[in-house]
Amino acid sequence: MPGNPWPRRGEIWTAQLGDPPQRHWVLVVSLDSRNASERSDSVLIVPFGSAGALGPTSLPLPAGETGLPGDSYLKGHFITTLKKARLVERHPRSLSAARMRQVAQMIRRAFDPDAPWESESRLA
Repeated sequence: MPGNPWPRRGEIWTAQLGDPPQRHWVLVVSLDSRNASERSDSVLIVPFGSAGALGPTSLPLPAGETGLPGDSYLKGHFITTLKKARLVERHPRSLSAARMRQVAQMIRRAFDPDAPWESESRLA
């Protein structure tokens, strides 16, 4: 992982996902204590998608915020572990602490039916 010894929470990376592996944008969501640990060879990520709609487990993000080529969606129900070795390149932008709180809530809603969710007006 050139220029960065370990990925950090909130960073956007390209990674090799799937079988056969294909390059895909992902957001690192695991805690930095895990990300920096030599005992852990994986991180928690949420992949970006180019299509979607606002919903309890989906968060639309404009290209101007992420620096990605187009508007995108994070879908908390697709949270997964990924081997650190499958991270290819760190993107220059990271998500803000406020946006990461929204991401954490979105992930929580993927498994907690009682987690609160408010309309798009609160996400802007």
